[in-house]
Amino acid sequence: MRLLDVVALTIDKLEHKLVRGEIGTVVECHPDDGYEVEFVAQDGHTYALITCEGNDLLPLREKRKVYDTTAISAES
Repeated sequence: MRLLDVVALTIDKLEHKLVRGEIGTVVECHPDDGYEVEFVAQDGHTYALITCEGNDLLPLREKRKVYDTTAISAES
């Protein structure tokens, strides 16, 4: 994972009032597979900033664009 990656929790973190599936952003990467993750409400308020291990997080990726290659013609 990299700085500013969007991630989902794979486990509950009840001590921080977070449940599996909550979405956060990696704001710091530690050399020992640790990450600081910030969880922000829709109004922009940070409601949790916690340290997680890499296996507690699932990186979320944008869907790739699929191009229709049948519309491409070979022009000479």
